[in-house]
Amino acid sequence: MYAQLVKSEGIKSFEEQTEEERAFQERIDRGEKIEPKEWMPEGYRKTLIRQVGQHAHSEIVGQLPEGNWITRAPTLERKAILLAKVQDEAGHGLYLYSAAETLGVSRDELIDLLHAGKMKYSSIFNYPTLTWADMGAVGWLVDGAAIMNQVPLQRTSYGPYSRAMIRICKEESFHQRQGFDIMMKMAAGTAEQRDMAQDALNRFWYPSLMMFGPSDQDSVHSAQSMAWKIKINTNDELRQKFVDQTVPQAEYLGLTIPDSNLRWNEEKGGYDFSEPDWTEFFDVIAGNGPCNAERLEARIDAWDGGAWFRDGLAAYAEKAADRRAAAKVAAE
Repeated sequence: MYAQLVKSEGIKSFEEQTEEERAFQERIDRGEKIEPKEWMPEGYRKTLIRQVGQHAHSEIVGQLPEGNWITRAPTLERKAILLAKVQDEAGHGLYLYSAAETLGVSRDELIDLLHAGKMKYSSIFNYPTLTWADMGAVGWLVDGAAIMNQVPLQRTSYGPYSRAMIRICKEESFHQRQGFDIMMKMAAGTAEQRDMAQDALNRFWYPSLMMFGPSDQDSVHSAQSMAWKIKINTNDELRQKFVDQTVPQAEYLGLTIPDSNLRWNEEKGGYDFSEPDWTEFFDVIAGNGPCNAERLEARIDAWDGGAWFRDGLAAYAEKAADRRAAAKVAAE
């Protein structure tokens, strides 16, 4: 049923819309929230399943590059902070899978689509984390970009998604601060530590810009998603906002953004900056990034390795249901 979620939905003109579709769009335009049991166009449902599902997958896959550093963090405090962050990401995935399930797709279906390569996750998690400074860059840049993407989603038109984002954004703010704190420590440390911090910034800067998706002119879903208020801002708007916010932070750290074309543009009130290498972006999305195979293999292994536990839960639930049924018969 959901095997073709990646198919783009065209925007219908007013004349092409049915009466139900017009009434639905009027609700969207008034700023009303759409709830699970209410009527919605199939395209709206599919677009949400694709977006919420990919968001959930990103939270779960996003644990992998950080989980690798929990035992190698430099202090007990850093270990505890990173462990708490990874646990938060797992919780975010669960919130989002639950939100997706309200749209009529099961968690197992979504995971099957991920494992089959028919559903994506954020391209940023296909890059390796080579040093402890990368944990700072991930928190500062990657979670900073995530916050920029996700804060507007608290106003998205689908109620369960909107409400899930409230807690997620609060926790992502903690993640961003812990990353920036790591970068401050590294930037204020030895020459070797400062070099590590700069190297992490160099490697994660452009992949972080890619997190907002392709340029608006190449984004096949943005127009309809914005018409339905599933998305609130365009990819390029959010990317510009991220650059404008992050450059002063880098200056505060004494680090250099790896972009020789970076300039303040007084006229637009923001920075001019170089576009990411979109060929690289689409190559990573296609499965050819540095860690694509490794990340997917890890998720499949974890899913297969946990089958015994899921089977045990199902068997216990079945026995508990049988006991309740037997007790009800006996009581009658």
